[in-house]
Amino acid sequence: MQTSTQTEFISFLQEELAIPLTEIDWVLRRLDSDQDLNQLHMVLWQYGLLTLPQLNQALDWLEAS
Repeated sequence: MQTSTQTEFISFLQEELAIPLTEIDWVLRRLDSDQDLNQLHMVLWQYGLLTLPQLNQALDWLEAS
């Protein structure tokens, strides 16, 4: 189950970093648990779906939340 912050983070990924929802969904289907959902940004980066600058933006967003 996604929390409000997780839903807002997914919106951030789509709107600010232009990560297509199809790619986010693809990664989400590969995660095992809610704990893994907290690592969504790292998994996107590991699969090459986020650049290093985008990963830094995601980390900044998460820190500010």
